[in-house]
Amino acid sequence: MLPTFTLRYVRLPAHFYERFVPVPVASPQLVAFNRPLAEELGFDLDAYDAALATQVFSGNRVPDGAEPLAMAYAGHQFGNFVPRLGDGRAVLLGEVTDRQGRLRDIQLKGGGRTPFSRGGDGRAPLGPVLREYLVSEAMHAMAIPTTRALAAVTTGERVVRRIPEPGAVLTRVAASHIRVGTFQYFAGRGDIDGLRALADHVIERHYPQLQPELADTEHLNRPEGERYLALLEAVQARQAALIARWMGVGFIHGVMNTDNMSVSGETLDFGPCAFMEAYDPRTVFSSIDEGGRYAYGNQPGIGQWNLARLAETLLPLIDADQEQAIARATQVIETYPGRFEAEKLAVMRAKLGLRSAAEQPFGKLGFAASFTKADGVTPLSPWHDLPLLPEGKSSLSGGVVNFMCEIPRGATAKLEVQKGIAHNPIMQDTKKGKLRYYTYGASFFNYGMLPQTWEDPAKKGYNGTSGDNDPLDVMEIGSRPFKMGEMRAVKVLGDLELIDQGELDHKIIEATES
Repeated sequence: MLPTFTLRYVRLPAHFYERFVPVPVASPQLVAFNRPLAEELGFDLDAYDAALATQVFSGNRVPDGAEPLAMAYAGHQFGNFVPRLGDGRAVLLGEVTDRQGRLRDIQLKGGGRTPFSRGGDGRAPLGPVLREYLVSEAMHAMAIPTTRALAAVTTGERVVRRIPEPGAVLTRVAASHIRVGTFQYFAGRGDIDGLRALADHVIERHYPQLQPELADTEHLNRPEGERYLALLEAVQARQAALIARWMGVGFIHGVMNTDNMSVSGETLDFGPCAFMEAYDPRTVFSSIDEGGRYAYGNQPGIGQWNLARLAETLLPLIDADQEQAIARATQVIETYPGRFEAEKLAVMRAKLGLRSAAEQPFGKLGFAASFTKADGVTPLSPWHDLPLLPEGKSSLSGGVVNFMCEIPRGATAKLEVQKGIAHNPIMQDTKKGKLRYYTYGASFFNYGMLPQTWEDPAKKGYNGTSGDNDPLDVMEIGSRPFKMGEMRAVKVLGDLELIDQGELDHKIIEATES
């Protein structure tokens, strides 16, 4: 009944994973089986045995030829780096070659407490299992790259989250379960050999056109570092296309941590995900995302942030000279906004039935603003409302950027023009000897009744290397009290200039209320 396993990941070095046999469950019952997907994977459905399927998909029986394991990885969770995460409750049975010749992972989610469980019980409640089953298959039906659901099994056991719930196991199918966080796991340990082995495996599996033996004549003899730079470009292209498709259907992933970003370009890990019913770029569905980091409108920018984290891991493979590696990787990351906008335009054009793209007056360069809620201040301008620069123009002089916020009566808004460069490049903090990721943004905060004056950042100790979000200039706005529910636009006039890495030339020359 089952297809033959074609094992690949288990053949990588032993420190890539921990071998782990799924923990049996008490009384498994098969509640969903995806027959079309099973057919696609090469199952012999004429010999289908429901009892055997239940045992395999619950983890009670390891199929012949499988060598189950839990994968090691790290990741940034809500911006904080965790050096060791790994599959805490997922067990990779192995890979199969489907009827189209593609290698596909088969994984049990909820298969028991692994060496990476970090105190968890290794199990999954039925509700989230069914949600992932339904949402992942809906995404597939909408032609959005995604992991798939092969089966759902109840365990006959209870799992306790906030309340006791029925336990379940999801059988998930993916092009692979290799994440940005997988690369971070080896980079964080300084394991260059591990990084190279992982990158070569990803190229062979997902981007075979980058292999020397399959490269075209132009790229046949290119240096090794070029291949890993091309890998970064290829992953970036798929991520831009994927997130554009999310945006086109109002999908909110919910937890876009680097350990939830697949390098294959598939939607991975359906946790607190949802589809937005009414357009609001601030929409968040994760109860733990109190700051709105992963809100709908932030997803494109977070995609770029995650890709910069991937770029950092590849630096030693791209060039032995770190400065050269940073410069080359930054050039790739800077192309993301234009690539994403092109993908989003294609998605929206298709939704409207437009056959061809109209001539676009704007090029690939743009600025993004991030807004943070504080003390009842409600930001109203999404990041993508900021203007793009015309093609070939390196600065926007005297341009007007409108920011709008709603502030309670008696409050005052404070606009911080944060240090950084457009397109979120990778930069090196020479003072601390660490790679940092700087963002250009603007945030409204409620600081109470403060005078309308400029403040010298140097007086506050901002020296250009003291943190990721040091304000360059600070302007207090709105010394008169706001009326209840009043909305006031703030126009910021000045130079926003694209500059070389390591330099800084942002100046806000005027700010007025209107």
